[in-house]
Amino acid sequence: MIISAIVAVSENQVIGKEGHLPWHLSQDLKRFKAITSGHSIVLGRKNYEDIGRPLPNRTNYVLSRNGNFQAPGCIVCHSLEAAIATAEKNGESELFIIGGAYVYAEAMPLVQKLYLTRVHATIDGDVKMPSLGENWELESEEFCTKSEKDDFDCTFQVLKRTTMH
Repeated sequence: MIISAIVAVSENQVIGKEGHLPWHLSQDLKRFKAITSGHSIVLGRKNYEDIGRPLPNRTNYVLSRNGNFQAPGCIVCHSLEAAIATAEKNGESELFIIGGAYVYAEAMPLVQKLYLTRVHATIDGDVKMPSLGENWELESEEFCTKSEKDDFDCTFQVLKRTTMH
């Protein structure tokens, strides 16, 4: 099973503001849906609460240390390791880490493939993307000019880790 992460990041590394995405990028949301549909996603409790429901056509693994936390339609796991093990046991081919910052920070050493949207703007926000670590190679890149449904231009990149530590 491949462990991947998918994230949109501003030029100053912002990924969130006050519990929400700090921009609207229709092209990025469509890409996210196309890439993750039919797969498993891992997200933190705060990210789940911001979305407010399980994302359709995906197995949603929500991480929470709270033993009483419930997320109807999702699989609640108390550790990243448990989510990964369960997804693997269930035959997942590519597991997607979708945030937030704590989940990305914990998962990055395990991530083999990164679907990165570089948002071409400096954004005011309170959540930043943790370090990606080293040994990444650019696999593909596509610049997208903003449409009337997008706040900013962006670049879609796919990075592959060349060596794991």
